[in-house]
Parts: sequence; C-alpha cells; structure tokens
Amino acid sequence: MKRFIICAGIQLAVLLASSACGGKGATVSMPSNTAQSNSSAAGELHYKAPDGWVKEPSSSAMRVAQYKLPKAEGDPEDAALVVYYFGATQGGAVQVNVDRWISQVQQPDGSPSKDKAKTETSAVNGLKVTTVDVSGTYTAEMAPGTPSQRNDANYRLRAAVIETPKGNYFLKLVGPAKTMGRWEQSFTDFVKSFEFK
Repeated sequence: MKRFIICAGIQLAVLLASSACGGKGATVSMPSNTAQSNSSAAGELHYKAPDGWVKEPSSSAMRVAQYKLPKAEGDPEDAALVVYYFGATQGGAVQVNVDRWISQVQQPDGSPSKDKAKTETSAVNGLKVTTVDVSGTYTAEMAPGTPSQRNDANYRLRAAVIETPKGNYFLKLVGPAKTMGRWEQSFTDFVKSFEFK
C-alpha cells in the first residue's frame, strides 16, 4: 500500500511538472495510467512540445496532453491537438483508428476521403509510428456519443498512432487548413521527438 502511494505521488509530481512547463519547447514525459496498464515494460513516453503551442488542462483522464495551436489570420478558430492513452491493450488496432479518422473528413465532391488521405508508417526513435493526413470537411461528433456533428469546411486532420512497449498513444490534430499549414513543421517535429525510455 505504501509503495502504491509513493508511485502515485511520483506520477502526480510528473503531471504537475508537465503542466507547469506550458509547452514552450519543454521536454515532457507522459506517464501511462498504471491502473489500466497490463505491461511490465519500464519507461515512459517523452516528447518535446514546440514553441508557440499553448498547453491546456486535459479535459479527461484519457487525454495525457492537450494543446491549442493559435489560428492563422483569417481562420475561424485555433487548431487543437490531443494525445490520448487508454491503457496497454486499449484504444483499438492501428488501422481501425486510421479508418475512423479518415471517415471524420468528407470530400466536397463526394469522393471517398480514403482515396485522398495520405498514410505512412515509419520508425521514430525505435518506435513504430503510423500517420494519417486528410483534408476536407470535418464532420466528427461535437462530443463523444452526441448526435450533433461538426460541419467545418476547408479543414485538415493529422493524426498518428505511436506504438510503445506500454501500449499505443494516439495523437489527433484538427483545424482550419491555413492554420494547419502554419504549424505543419511543428507537428512533424513533435512526432519525431517521441521517445520511449
């Protein structure tokens, strides 16, 4: 019992330190949810949040990081990036998530978004990373489980699954096309910074 309390206290301290960094180029670790983890793998996922990203409080326990990427001039809103971790064996298969993300974007001409989406699998610091990039009208649910959907034309979705020894982490970035273009290199650098140690 005493050991559990110490571990929980260490994880809380890491989370508080992460929040205090504000995301301005700080290297942050993302501890997994030990209550859900079935893996005995030692280590954590670390990353470097780019300058200019605004760290926000996570709105649920499954959101291990949440950022606002300030909008480009003329765009209606900021882009939003969330990193999810559901547990060592949770969150679904990589392809299932890629297909779901692609289905959240519709093409103005009615053609399948799957034909326009760019997917790629690569190695980042020894981790397998699958990315997806698709543009069009963003039509995801306004909130999980609600019938109301977004209908945002000229948007772009970039997402990734990072496979680690403690399970998959899921990144999702969505925003107006111009804003997404502004932060394109930052997103690429963010993904490349992931490291498990």
